[in-house]
Amino acid sequence: MGAYFEYLHTVGFEETNLVGNVYYVNYLRWQGRCREMFLKTRAPEVLADLQQDLKLFTLKVDCEFFAEITAFDELSIRMRLVELGQTQIQFAFDYVRLDPDGTEALIARGSQRVACMRGPNTRTEPARVPDALVRALAPYTEMAQV
Repeated sequence: MGAYFEYLHTVGFEETNLVGNVYYVNYLRWQGRCREMFLKTRAPEVLADLQQDLKLFTLKVDCEFFAEITAFDELSIRMRLVELGQTQIQFAFDYVRLDPDGTEALIARGSQRVACMRGPNTRTEPARVPDALVRALAPYTEMAQV
């Protein structure tokens, strides 16, 4: 397994359901937040490009759950690059609970497929993954480029 980009998160009450465990949709929100923080810290040029005509469309997301978590659990959401195509990117996400005693527990695993597009909203077309993003993703590769 290659290196990963890490987003740390403390679960809040607003992310739990009536039973007290985390509502499933939050895992998908955390994937998006991890990706955003990656762009902010590792690929700010891509953020500038997004303000122009670059669009990153999420084509598919999934998440498999292994254990419950509750309010104030500390999480590490770890993103890796699985596949880098000409116009699409596949990410993998590990959700790891960080316990106070230093142990870690994998509580969920997810993935996300993203397409790069350019053009006006009524005529967007597939576009090559920007070079700045390719460079930023290089340290987080899990598999070879396609």
